[in-house]
Amino acid sequence: MPEGIEIEYYRREAEKTIARTIVAVEANDHYYLKGQTTTERLQKALVGKQLLKSRRIGKLLLLDVDGGDALGLRFGMTGRIIVDDVAVIESLEYSSKRNNPAWDRFIIKFYGGGSMHIRDPRRLGGVELNPNVSEFGYDLYAITGRELFGVLAGSSRPIKARLMDQSEVAGLGNLLTDEILWRASIDPRRPADSLDQKERRRLYSHFTKTITELTSQGGSHTGNLQDHRVHGGLCPRHGIPLERYRIGGRTTYSCPEHQKR
Repeated sequence: MPEGIEIEYYRREAEKTIARTIVAVEANDHYYLKGQTTTERLQKALVGKQLLKSRRIGKLLLLDVDGGDALGLRFGMTGRIIVDDVAVIESLEYSSKRNNPAWDRFIIKFYGGGSMHIRDPRRLGGVELNPNVSEFGYDLYAITGRELFGVLAGSSRPIKARLMDQSEVAGLGNLLTDEILWRASIDPRRPADSLDQKERRRLYSHFTKTITELTSQGGSHTGNLQDHRVHGGLCPRHGIPLERYRIGGRTTYSCPEHQKR
C-alpha cells in the first residue's frame, strides 16, 4: 500500500515529465475522476500544456501545470505511477503482483513519445484538478517535534489513530505507524495525550529516523517489524508472539513486552 514514502518516490519519478508538452490525455474511467473533475476539463487543462513542478503533501501527488492548474493524484491502496513504461515501484504490499495494462486508470502522453500512467487494480485512488489541500496536516517529512507534540496533546484517541489522521499528520499509513511505535516502545492503544515528555521525545526521534531509514531502503514495507506482521508473528526484538488487534479499522501489531500499556 503506498504511504508517504512511496508517494515521495512517485514524486521524484514524475520529475522526469517536467517541461514535456502534453499531447493527449486518456481519462475514460469516470469513477476515477474525483470532485468536479471530468475528462473534458482534464483535456482542456492539460493538452498542449507542460508540467512545471511535482509536489507532494502526505499521500497526495501534485503536478503544477502551466496555466495555473494543479493535477492531484491519489493512489489508494494499490496505485502506482509508471513513467515511460518504467515503474519506480514494481509492486506494492497487499496488491496484485501482476502488471496488467488494463488497470491503467489515467494516462498522459507527451510530444515526441513517452507517457505517464496511473495503474491501479482496485481503483481506490483518483485524479482531481485543483484538489483542496487545506484538509492535510503536517507532512511526515517536515513535521517538527513541537508540532508533533501539539498533535498528541490535543487528543485522547489511541495514539495510532491520531498519527494516522491525515488532517493531523499527512502521509503516515498502517505500516509506518506500527513500525514507528514498535521502535519507540509505545503501545498503539495508549491515549495520544498520555505520553510524558521523555516518551514524546523518544517518539519523535524514532519517527524521523524511521522515515529517513525506510525511505533510503525503498519503502514503508522495509521496516524491521514488517515481515512479522502476520498471524503467529514473533516480535523481532524479544521473540515472543505479537499482539494483533484493530485500531480505527486497521490491523495493528505490537509487542506485549516492550510496548506495554
